[in-house]
Amino acid sequence: MVSADTASTREEPAEPSFRPVAIWLLVCCAMIFLMVVIGGVTRLTWSGLSITEWQPVTGILPPLSAGDWQAEFTKYQQTSQYRLLNAGMSLADFKTIYLWEYVHRLWGRLIGFVYALPFLYFLVRGRIPRRLTWPLAGIFALGGCQGALGWYMVESGLADRIEVSQYRLTAHLVLALVIYAATLWTALGLLQAPSGAAPRWLRRASEAVLGLVGPTIVAGGFVAGLNAGLTYNTFPLMDGRFVPAGYAQLTPFIRNWFENVAAVQFDHRLLAMTTAASVIVLWLAGRREALPPKARLALHALLAIALLQLSLGVSTLLLVVPIPLAAAHQAGAVLLLTAAIVLRHTLRQPREIDGLARAAV
Repeated sequence: MVSADTASTREEPAEPSFRPVAIWLLVCCAMIFLMVVIGGVTRLTWSGLSITEWQPVTGILPPLSAGDWQAEFTKYQQTSQYRLLNAGMSLADFKTIYLWEYVHRLWGRLIGFVYALPFLYFLVRGRIPRRLTWPLAGIFALGGCQGALGWYMVESGLADRIEVSQYRLTAHLVLALVIYAATLWTALGLLQAPSGAAPRWLRRASEAVLGLVGPTIVAGGFVAGLNAGLTYNTFPLMDGRFVPAGYAQLTPFIRNWFENVAAVQFDHRLLAMTTAASVIVLWLAGRREALPPKARLALHALLAIALLQLSLGVSTLLLVVPIPLAAAHQAGAVLLLTAAIVLRHTLRQPREIDGLARAAV
């Protein structure tokens, strides 16, 4: 076991010349974080299908005249969502949902510019570590794929559905978080050198928690895609049962995990409670170790965010998914992922490779 004083002396800052690159990457992370929240609100307000065409260049401009607005509204009126869900919607109401989707798409384009231009500048000036050139280029390529996947998702709701496919919605969310995680891990690696002071079991335990956070968020994506939060609005039981009666009603069985409202909500609940319990156990065990100050702070932050996120999830369910609370719950999921990544990063060994950044390519 290493003393706290010795552990703290081993925390050395990374190369100062890379700090501007790290700050740029953290700004991108903040923008992606906000993008996920905007995307959540867009989903919650049923706004995602209001723009029926994908125009990566000309779509930067919104409708500018009454005629332009009417033309966009006419296109939306041809969709199943309008006919089956929003028939009779006024033009003013359409403008509201349109603007949410427009901001969502515009913010995505802005992230692309904020990432690409500094990347080229730092690359030309030789400010990016050689080992990170291809990983950072890979993250940019994933961003382009994310834009295409976003349209692929929207396209699924423009035919015979009133909403997008839950599979494509979840894939869109997961890719956003993969980009976020890779960017965050890379930025942290440029800001702080490994301490090497943490015990091996704690590193493995933090990886296990991170491994639980991911599937919990994925399950939450399917909850959102199926609007599963609008049913079984009790906790901890579902219609008076721990496992709801309709859990295994679809065949083959695996379909229940992705298409059955009862099963999808139950799986998300179970994963969320398991994740929270694991964080509590990790905190109880980890606080007894002599950790570097940043690792100890990250451990405390992980516990606080996990408890907050669990509270937000239960409140969202009991109150039947009010939009502000549901958006806060989605933001909490990203915060929890952030806390888990930061904790794992503070526990790195000196020779540990930035594997998450390399995995991006």
